[in-house]
Amino acid sequence: MPATDITRLQPVTSVQNALVKELRRAFQKAELTPDGYCAIESIRTIEEAIRSGLRFKAVFFSESAKSRAGRLLPQLSKHAKAILLPDAVFESAVATETPQGVAALVQLRQHTLDDLFQAPGQPLVVVAAGVQDPGNLGTIIRSAEAFAATGVVTVEGTVSQFNAKVVRAAAGSLFRLPVVRVESERAVEHLRSRGLRLLSTTSHGGTPVDQAALAGPVAVFIGGEGAGLPRILARQMDEGVAIPHSPKVESLNAGVAASILLYEASRQRKQNPPRRHGDTEV
Repeated sequence: MPATDITRLQPVTSVQNALVKELRRAFQKAELTPDGYCAIESIRTIEEAIRSGLRFKAVFFSESAKSRAGRLLPQLSKHAKAILLPDAVFESAVATETPQGVAALVQLRQHTLDDLFQAPGQPLVVVAAGVQDPGNLGTIIRSAEAFAATGVVTVEGTVSQFNAKVVRAAAGSLFRLPVVRVESERAVEHLRSRGLRLLSTTSHGGTPVDQAALAGPVAVFIGGEGAGLPRILARQMDEGVAIPHSPKVESLNAGVAASILLYEASRQRKQNPPRRHGDTEV
């Protein structure tokens, strides 16, 4: 490790250190710190945050992983604090049982519902309503970016997007794609006011996914892994979309179902791009 990186590391041994306590609380509560920072861990996740141009408050290394400072610190602003922790202190603060020894507090971009409509073209929004498995929500966010959705909305009953497993499964997409948490009533009202059709996945009846009209402005509602979409929301949908599959399988999980719908929407949009007159869509 270059000498400049060694001297930049600040040894901290107390579990009561203010930054260590911030990191621990952010992981445990799956929420932002009071000044708006998210707790993340793993080299890959931190490097995705760096590539996404996010601001770091602090990066933490365990004693056994301090050699990784030579890889990460040159990529970080000098304003980000670099903290070296005993292994036991580090492990007490992070979320995983077998950590890589690197964690950070990073400032995510904050978004509003209006940010879902800033991208050119027809809006495509995913609404996670009751998705409780963090791996599924992370997959939904990752697939939303992969298939050019304009954003993701999470409503009550859905796991926090700041959950460490969500952040890891999103593989950097959370750092770039607008993800907004609002109450479901407000989400429905706003999406309808913007002219979006509201669609939901269904395992009983519904329009087969390859026959559903997904090229226009739509919002796809994804329900929970067991209960599906809450009834109060299901009654407000314009159409149910079914993904045909073997009857031996009761249903697809939320992340897979959302990914299939997003792929089909992307395929249809490429085949049926908006007609233009000059620079104006018609």
